[in-house]
Amino acid sequence: MLFFFLSLSLVAQSKSLKNSKLITKSSQPKQAIKKSLENHLPVIKENVPLLIPQRVNDNFGYINQKGKFVIAPEYHIAMFFAEDCNLLNSPNTKVKKFGTDQYATVEKNNISYRIDKTGKKVYQVKNADLGKCNTEFKKQLFHAYILNGLYGIIEDAKFSNPSDRSHFRIYPKYEYLHILEGDDLSSPMIVASHKDKFGVIDVNNNIIIPFEYADIKRNYSWKLGKMFEVTKDDKNYYYIDSDNKAY
Repeated sequence: MLFFFLSLSLVAQSKSLKNSKLITKSSQPKQAIKKSLENHLPVIKENVPLLIPQRVNDNFGYINQKGKFVIAPEYHIAMFFAEDCNLLNSPNTKVKKFGTDQYATVEKNNISYRIDKTGKKVYQVKNADLGKCNTEFKKQLFHAYILNGLYGIIEDAKFSNPSDRSHFRIYPKYEYLHILEGDDLSSPMIVASHKDKFGVIDVNNNIIIPFEYADIKRNYSWKLGKMFEVTKDDKNYYYIDSDNKAY
């Protein structure tokens, strides 16, 4: 009887050790991947994306906030890691997860993919999977206003008389103004041109980005990545943050 119980005890311990080894072994790769990803995606600025598209010759890849390539430049187009409402509303429930901001849209050889933050292609975009974006219309509070060939800013709710200087939020004095689309309607970023150079101002006429660029793109980089796409030579574009730091 003693031998019988001793045998059961040894078998139980053996199974326990095997299970323990299996759990430890299976958990190590996940921990290693997470640790590796964290090392490659350092957080230096909270308001800057962890991965930033960057062009090398004719191809795009992604760098981290330290400027080190995490995803090699192999794509003809590379977007910020952001939500894709067409996929979030897809009729195919299996691909909806690829519409979250954990993925980015890239394009190579006229084929679009969603990639994860390790650079792995996780989904090839198909037209049949694209749903309809149910975007809520939000009326802008401010608009550009042209007077005597110069641009200013008006607040729609307070503007009625262009002859009254006090009715303008920013009295027309710029060569060009464009209000960028963003999440904060009460404090939008505005691309402005002054003395043939581009910069960025706010609705209080504070200079956010100095007037030193040949061009600043009027695209979704501010809305999606809180960054501006700029150039000083009209050829080589790159991203800067709201502190004018280049990436």
